[in-house]
Order: sequence, then structure tokens, then C-alpha cells
Amino acid sequence: MAGDAGSGALRELLVVFAVAAAGLLLALVAAFAPWHPTSDGTARAGLVELHSPPGPASEMTTTTTTTHG
Repeated sequence: MAGDAGSGALRELLVVFAVAAAGLLLALVAAFAPWHPTSDGTARAGLVELHSPPGPASEMTTTTTTTHG
């Protein structure tokens, strides 16, 4: 009986590790696969361009005034 329980537990652990390995493989494929096509049909990831708004930072802040009364 102890041998039966051990083989069942081992089989269950192997299934758990197989499912975990399959999930990890799918995650790696999703993370590193090309994700946007270009005109020649291949997909390459590019850098994101950052643009700051024009004008000094003081123009970007707004102040609100409230009156109590």
C-alpha cells in the first residue's frame, strides 16, 4: 500500500511539473515573440520615443482658488 501511494504522489508531481513547464514555455514564447509586423512581413520591436510637452514646467501646473463665504 505504501508503494501505491508513493507512485501516485510521484505521478501527480510529474504532472504538476509538466504543466508548470508548459506554462513557462508559453510565457516565454509570448514574451519574446515578435509582436508587431513591419512592411516586409517580419516583426521587430522598436524603442518607444518619449516626447515632453512644450513650454516650461511652470505653465504645466495649474492653481485653483476657492472662496469661502
